[in-house]
Amino acid sequence: MSKIPVKMTVNGAAVEELVEPRLLLIHFLREKLGITGPHVGCETSHCGACTVDLDGKSVKSCTVFAVQAEGAQITTIEGMAEADGTLSALQEGFMQEHGLQCGFCTPGMITRAHRLLLENPNPTDEEIRWGLSGNLCRCTGYQNIVKAVRYAADKINAGREAAE
Repeated sequence: MSKIPVKMTVNGAAVEELVEPRLLLIHFLREKLGITGPHVGCETSHCGACTVDLDGKSVKSCTVFAVQAEGAQITTIEGMAEADGTLSALQEGFMQEHGLQCGFCTPGMITRAHRLLLENPNPTDEEIRWGLSGNLCRCTGYQNIVKAVRYAADKINAGREAAE
């Protein structure tokens, strides 16, 4: 099978690779680029462990071919930290509010929650639950995940108010 060149920006870095047309984005990220934050879970788009931000939208990278991401801007959990390496408000929130247990779903949850907060900076708990409904967690019962996203929203909003 002939390979196709793809170029994209992943976590702020330009990448270019030759890929088979059938290579899924999750496998491109993990196997070609060594970006292992997004996890291979169900491979059917049900669990959300592979969620990445692609051109301003949350996508499950097990349902996108790498060639479909040609020219795209992709952010994974590895791109969520602040420029100085400190934790983002969401990462801090998951730590402070005990929003994870085994951690398998956490990268996808945080990546999805990041997009949720960009779309809705002050969501209600119900809106957080709905916004994360495509990401499954088998450990936590979700209450602390909701608290973690609320923590991040409050911290981000307080920072915005202080800057004004």
